[in-house]
Amino acid sequence: MDLQNFVDNIVPVSCVLSVEKKPDGTCGKIRIVCGNRAYIDSLKSDDRTGSRMFSHELVPNSEYENYFPKNQRFEEDCFRAAIEKEPIHTYVQSDHFGALLNIFMMPLCSDRNDVGYCLYSMMVSSTSQNGTMSSLSNETAAEVLNTCIKLRGTSDFVGTINDVVADIRRICDARHVCLLMVDYTKRSCFMLAQAYADSAVRKSMNHWQDEEHFELVETWADIIDDKSCLIVRNEDDMLPIKEKNPGWYQSLHNASVDSIVLFPLRAAGSLIGYIWATNFEIMHTVHIKDTLELTTFFLASEIYDYQSMNRLQRMSTIDELTGVMNRNAMNNRVDLLHSAPEGEGHNVGVIFADLNGLKTVNDRDGHQAGDLMLKNAAMALQNVFIGDEIYRAGGDEFVIILPNVSQEDIEQKVESLRSISATYGNVSFAIGSSLQDDLNKIHDALSIADKAMYEDKDHFYRTHPELDRRGSSR
Repeated sequence: MDLQNFVDNIVPVSCVLSVEKKPDGTCGKIRIVCGNRAYIDSLKSDDRTGSRMFSHELVPNSEYENYFPKNQRFEEDCFRAAIEKEPIHTYVQSDHFGALLNIFMMPLCSDRNDVGYCLYSMMVSSTSQNGTMSSLSNETAAEVLNTCIKLRGTSDFVGTINDVVADIRRICDARHVCLLMVDYTKRSCFMLAQAYADSAVRKSMNHWQDEEHFELVETWADIIDDKSCLIVRNEDDMLPIKEKNPGWYQSLHNASVDSIVLFPLRAAGSLIGYIWATNFEIMHTVHIKDTLELTTFFLASEIYDYQSMNRLQRMSTIDELTGVMNRNAMNNRVDLLHSAPEGEGHNVGVIFADLNGLKTVNDRDGHQAGDLMLKNAAMALQNVFIGDEIYRAGGDEFVIILPNVSQEDIEQKVESLRSISATYGNVSFAIGSSLQDDLNKIHDALSIADKAMYEDKDHFYRTHPELDRRGSSR
């Protein structure tokens, strides 16, 4: 077959790719055999930043990596089309073209057993069509659609999104599926929903809510780059992560993650979160990828609509582990009090209660014991501060905000907390408090109470030096 003549008769941007099949049955070199005029022109086109996508002309039968970065998902699709003779249709969000690419890969005949060919065609598309969004089997696609449609018109979005994620985990047969939301304006992220296999070791996801882990999540976009997702099937696939992002690699290792498919969730041109599945049968990787690809299309739309109605933020105000309000809720409350008119007449009290010895428990007995300690601490606080505003401000730090309170009330509650905490296992608090005469002095109250708490903590560790392992406890 005259491949150049063949591809010249294709109207969309197209090229013919050759794929080597190694003796062990895995993917070898992938080469761009030839391209039509539209494809050649696309290689020369400038991107939105004004820089050239490629630095030289297309040389027939050149390895694709001479022209654009290595892309694992692209290689897998090429192998499926050229070697396994499976037609591929997918959508890829391209930062280079600033649009959604509608991509088709069709198997071509080959007279060799060790080399296959496929036609690669793409068109710029502003929207994707539900019926052709993925190469999933009809049965699986219907199952994904049926579970995602539960979100339409539900009166319990929180409960339903957890049901949907549980369904997706079952469809993927993965150990863990998680839906993580990202807010770049506030530089924060929070776990919206997750589901575990019954046999999985459940690990607390509360640590994803601090800024340190937001900075980690922020790096994922660079690792995914211009690909639509990240696929890691084994330790070899982990090596690029280990080299480029050792912090994330260590996080995956600590969570016993052996395999992962990670998809970004995008809506209205913005990245709003990620969904991932971990520890699945490697032979089902393509199925997992296709399932999540279709899932993200629906979830991103529904979640974005929910955010637009300002309900998602209310849902994210509770700390999942302890049941008290979280740092997001506290920041919103502080902003509200700070904006109160000066001289309104109401005072405000603040109590900082920092859990002593949590790092020691985590290091010595493990994070499950540390989580239990945090739960007991929250129960002690709720027993004393009945009806009051209790927040988990950080890993081992709790804050109680008390509008319109007396100094006597604060002192009495502090003493009650010191007394009652002994009945909750090994719970012990370093405590600091402050009372200010105006609500808008909330920041002063926080600063003074925080300083007093650290003085109390120093005193505790001077008398208990064996527990002094201060540092980041979560």
